[in-house]
Amino acid sequence: MTLRLYCFGESGNSYKAALTLQLAGLDWEPVFVDFFNGEARSESYRQTVNEMGEVPVLVDGDVKLSQSGVIQQYITDKTGRLGGSPEDKYELLRWVLWDNHKMSSQAGVTRFLMNFLPEDKRPQEVIGFLQGRLKAAYQVLDSHLEGRDWIVGDGLTVADISCCGYLYYPEPFGFARDDWPNIDAWLDRIAATPGWKHPYDLMPGHPSDRA
Repeated sequence: MTLRLYCFGESGNSYKAALTLQLAGLDWEPVFVDFFNGEARSESYRQTVNEMGEVPVLVDGDVKLSQSGVIQQYITDKTGRLGGSPEDKYELLRWVLWDNHKMSSQAGVTRFLMNFLPEDKRPQEVIGFLQGRLKAAYQVLDSHLEGRDWIVGDGLTVADISCCGYLYYPEPFGFARDDWPNIDAWLDRIAATPGWKHPYDLMPGHPSDRA
């Protein structure tokens, strides 16, 4: 049975779920959500797809899941892939939760404010504050990756896929790979994994579609 992922290309959280599906080798298809025209906040979407009005949402038969970290764990449990060793379980969870709270949440909002709002409505003080928080998060990740190939264990896991979720996007939001050599090398390793695709190649939806 083909799994379905409600998503759109500009969403880093969708990318975490989509890339996990892709690299776990599952048969899946994207279902485009027209986020920028309000589909995710519509009454129909909330009633039939996700009451939280968010993406991603994974549908696997009678199973319907939202929140990227939950979807990633489901895929790991279903396939036995990308979960590291049994003893890595809580360390993986620690990094997924850290990313969701400290990095992706800040990156997603900052990128939205800087790129998807009209220029005269971009709150510069808020953007500056969030970029400061992001810099601290990048420092944590870059330092952790010193002397390591992967965030946890000896291979690619959902911890890596979660933390990289926003870092391949080309739109500016206060992240420059050249500033963080360990993160830069780690992103190259992830991108060299067979099956990897850039978010705009993996999911429908691109800023140029609204140009």
